[in-house]
Amino acid sequence: MKGAKVYIIGLAILALILFAGKVSAAKIIAKFEGLRLRAYKDSGGIYTIGYGTVINPETGLPIKQGDVITKAKALEWLKITTANTEGRVKALLKRPVTENQLAALTSLAYNIGLGAFGRSTLLRKLNAGEQPSDIAAEFLRWNKVQGKEVPGLTNRRKLEAELFLS
Repeated sequence: MKGAKVYIIGLAILALILFAGKVSAAKIIAKFEGLRLRAYKDSGGIYTIGYGTVINPETGLPIKQGDVITKAKALEWLKITTANTEGRVKALLKRPVTENQLAALTSLAYNIGLGAFGRSTLLRKLNAGEQPSDIAAEFLRWNKVQGKEVPGLTNRRKLEAELFLS
């Protein structure tokens, strides 16, 4: 039941995002990544800070144990890394997408990495012009860390898929 409640709450948040103005990948990323001002190891064991930042966009160096930032710096880095990710996602697309689809794809790529996104069946299906529902189903393949399903990722992928279809 807890998973269903989280999914319903997530859908409500998605509805608020959709009706509160322009959907942005940064809003989705910030919601799901949360804000941490001290470096920590994420569920994959990678040092992360701010809103899921793993590489300092100012230095190009990986986040390391002991790193600390301010909320203002975390927001700045979120904007920089989201814009960079969105640009790189666009470069991989061979077909036009809607703003909502781009936001969903950017959120996914931000989370799984551009390399994994670039090799994904999801991108291959999108570029081949397959049905949106078939493409959206591919989001749910990215809900695991080290082979184990992570409920938070499942909820995120469901919301990204819904946004992709909206």
